[in-house]
Amino acid sequence: MKAKIENIVSSILLGQDIDLEEFASSVEGIENPKRFPGVIFRTSQPKLAMLIFRTGKVICSGARSREDIEMGVQKLLKKFRKAGIIMAAKPKIEIQNIVASSNLNFRVNLDVLAIECENTEYEPEQFPGLIFRLDEPKTVMLIFRSGKIIVTGAKTQRDADIAAEMTRDIIKKTNAVIG
Repeated sequence: MKAKIENIVSSILLGQDIDLEEFASSVEGIENPKRFPGVIFRTSQPKLAMLIFRTGKVICSGARSREDIEMGVQKLLKKFRKAGIIMAAKPKIEIQNIVASSNLNFRVNLDVLAIECENTEYEPEQFPGLIFRLDEPKTVMLIFRSGKIIVTGAKTQRDADIAAEMTRDIIKKTNAVIG
């Protein structure tokens, strides 16, 4: 069962401190919001947001693949070079969280699933989906009556796919399929 990646959040370690004031004032396209301890660099192709901190840590969101992240890092390095900031080492990229979606192609009785399955939270007055936690791969699933599921916490595409498959199998095993 293939899960479609919607967003990848990654951390990028530059390996050196960054003078954010100098960086933001010497190149265009860097946002410096008040009351935020960093600056923001956005790219349109791929559509990413990179939060850059003085310590040289960057949080990147919006990517849909590792290639997107790597392209974003190259664009960021180009901005640094334009500002006269030379990186001493190659940036280290680490994926922190993948959010993916999938469709079970059947409706789900969330009441039955909540009763029959451990590691679930279901409060329909507060949120229309059931929250289901898997230990391996360590992920959190949001399951909706429509059969749509959201996978969060995966570190790889494979983990997202496995989590979606396991969730489908558990729903079938607990007889929570509608129709």
